[in-house]
Order: sequence, then structure tokens, then C-alpha cells
Amino acid sequence: MRLRILEADDAASLAGLYAGGWDPPQDVREGVAAIIAAVRGRGDQALVEYTQRFDHPNAPVERLRVPVPALADAEALIPAEIAAGLRLARKRVGEFHERQRPANVMVTDADGTVNALLYQPLEAVGAYVPGGSATLPSTVIMTVTPAKLAGVPRVVVTTPTGRDGKINAAILFACSLCGVDELYAVGGAQAIAALAYGTATIAPVDKIVGPGNVWVTEAKRQVFGRCGIDGLAGPSEVLVVADATAKPRLVAGEMLAQAEHDPLARVAAVSTERPLLEEIAALLDGDFARETGRTEVVESVLTRHAYLIHARSRADVIEVIERFAPEHLSLQVQDPWDIVPSIRNVGAIFVGDDTPVAAGDYIAGSNHVLPTSGASRFSSGLRTADFYRTTALVENSRARMHGDREVLAALAAFEGLPAHARTALMRE
Repeated sequence: MRLRILEADDAASLAGLYAGGWDPPQDVREGVAAIIAAVRGRGDQALVEYTQRFDHPNAPVERLRVPVPALADAEALIPAEIAAGLRLARKRVGEFHERQRPANVMVTDADGTVNALLYQPLEAVGAYVPGGSATLPSTVIMTVTPAKLAGVPRVVVTTPTGRDGKINAAILFACSLCGVDELYAVGGAQAIAALAYGTATIAPVDKIVGPGNVWVTEAKRQVFGRCGIDGLAGPSEVLVVADATAKPRLVAGEMLAQAEHDPLARVAAVSTERPLLEEIAALLDGDFARETGRTEVVESVLTRHAYLIHARSRADVIEVIERFAPEHLSLQVQDPWDIVPSIRNVGAIFVGDDTPVAAGDYIAGSNHVLPTSGASRFSSGLRTADFYRTTALVENSRARMHGDREVLAALAAFEGLPAHARTALMRE
């Protein structure tokens, strides 16, 4: 059945598109809590048991840590075009994230007082890289490259094995290419627990980054506080803004590209042109949608999580963008730069017909670890600054302290903190 075209002011029909936040099923929350407790209590033994259950039935404990191969050895295991593509991705991601490196801020006022903000790299970072049925060597590049540029001295990758008990060769190559310090053949919520709490084999880290399934993401939520996380990445999302100049196949193609990621992906297009939306609906209902080879996943998304939205005005289009707050936004309009300044809530913007969202997944240079489920309202995609912590530094001059002592003491006393006030008054 052809997708129904919805009106932008039909809030009830668009409720599923606008539903945000992280709210996994109760059985997932409870299952993750049990896995974390087991890893905290039994360490490597629990990791091996879960790895044998979910990934490879004969995984021994001594194989949890996998040596990162020499680059030439790893490259020999993968097709030349894949190695070249990953090298290009590493180059462009490295160049763009290098430009993001923050600089210390130090200001000396006229009276000699110094205020500073000092950036220091985190000591240890864990990058979760999906493996098994979904092999994502590009995620190694997206997570490890900015960490290394920030100067993180210990960067750890955890990734599940395939059913053969081996880590995919392309992931091995990406780890070698990016200079990963430690690699572990552990996946799922158990990998997140190990990174957060440590085991005899895996030392804990200060922050965990990278995408994963609902179990991985819920585990990141539950360990937050023990260590930092980059965010809670839900299923993939895309919104395409299209006008009369848009090509229906390109719009439908972007929707299908995100649909093949996950049965729970949310895909949408919004336009003031109803005839265009009718053409897109026909493509999504026909053979064009079945040519990807992932028909079951795509059809699940098109049936339950796909939206074609008719907007009556540009203001309606902007409202749809802001309320959805999508992970990916594709602007297929005649004058995209006219609309960009009006956009606030989005993970990444892809401008024009010649910029598929897939470019950002691999070789554009931007990062593909992006906020989903409405989180772009308050968070950002992964960037170099995420691998630093900041420290404030203040050195008062004698003149500043002398002038501030009475005011500082008064404010502290007003808040009921007399010992604070005394520290000001002690300084003559």
C-alpha cells in the first residue's frame, strides 16, 4: 500500500516522528542491569560466558585481547579498494577534526588577575565498534581519530566477533591505521560494563563512545557516572527537505538508505509540493524500494516509521525540522543556504543534490556519531573537544582580592556559609 501523505499540522499522525527520548523496553533495562552486575562480580569469566553465548561458542579467556596487527599485514587481508577507502576516510576525518582542536584560554586583566581555561586530554577512552552481522570499520575511524588527535594516551576498542570467532579484517585494518592501543573481542552490554568497571583483562576507561544496538546503548546509560559517555544513540533518522526542483529518486533514495540500517529507523520527507510527494510515494511503493537487497528491514521501516509530509509554507517546513530534530537532514532545494540559518535542531546537514548522507557516514570528514531521538536539541555529534576535559584556573592579584573581599564575604554570608566568608575577610 502506498505511503499516505500527511499534513504538517496533523500532530496526531506525526506523533511517532516527533517522539524523542531514550525509553527501551523493561526487559532490556533489566537484562542490561543483570549483565553489568555479572561483569562487575565475575569479571572476565562473565565476559567469556556472554561472548560464548552471543558471539562465538568456543571463545577462551586468553582471546579476549586481540593483537592489533601491523598495517601491512592487515591490509593484505582486505580488498584494495576498501583499504583505499578507509585511508581516504582517515585522511579527511583527521584533517577536519584537527581543525577542531581547542586552545587554552588565558586572560590577564589590567590589575594582574589571571583567568584561564585549560584543556587536557582524557587519560583513557573506550570506543565501541559494532561487529558481527553489522561490520563498521568506519566507526573505528570516527571514534579513534579525534581521540588520538586530542592526545588521549590510551584508546581502547571493543568489538564483537563474527560467528567464526574472528574480528572482521577491515576492523583490524582500521584499528592499525588509526593507532588503537588495545583491542578486545568483546561486544554487547558486557563490553560496556567491562570498559566502565574493568576486569582482570580490561582496565577501565574514563569515557565510552560509539554507536550500538539497544542493549549497548542502555548499558552506556546505566554506567554513566562511573565514566562519561558520548550520548545515547538510537535508531538512524533522516529528514529530506525537498522543493519543486528536487529529484524524486534522490529523495526516496535517502529515505531508503537510512531505512536499511534498522527496522526502527525513522525516515521522512517534507515538501510544499504535493505532486512531488506523490512521486516519492510511488517510488517507495514500487520496485525502487526493493532494489537494496534488505527488503525485510526496509519494508518494516516503510510500514511503521516512514512519513511523507505536506507543508503549506516554509514556516511549516522549519517547524517539522525543529520538532523532529533529526540525526541527518538532507536539503534538496533550489536555495539551501537560504534555509540553513533557520535550522537549529539537527545532528548533521547535507546540502544539495551532490551530497548524499552516506558521504558523512564515510569520507566527507565530518563525524557519523550523531545525536538521535531528538537529542540534537541539546547535544552534538562527536567532535575532538569530546576527548578533553577542561580546568578553570584563577590567580587574583593583590589589588583584585583587596577590592573583592567585602563583596565576596557578603555573598557567602547571605548564602549561609560563614566559613566561606571568613576566607575572604582573612585576606587583608
